[in-house]
Amino acid sequence: MEHDHSQHEPEHRDNWGLRYSLGVAVALGIIAFFLLTEHRAHLFGALPYLLILACPLMHLFMHGGHGGHGGHRHDEDKKGDW
Repeated sequence: MEHDHSQHEPEHRDNWGLRYSLGVAVALGIIAFFLLTEHRAHLFGALPYLLILACPLMHLFMHGGHGGHGGHRHDEDKKGDW
């Protein structure tokens, strides 16, 4: 009785991939925890600068939703409402 074990290999590989991903996620969580607890003063010191930096970044990335700074034709849209 010979069995073909090639069918069972992908299951084994997927299990290792899941274990690896969970291990990386746990390690990153631990690193983030210690960075936040040990360097809280540095982070709070940089917070005003991060907020100031967020303003131009939001301006650049969020203006795409309404067509940019081109001519808005509100007057032509309102003419049809009468």
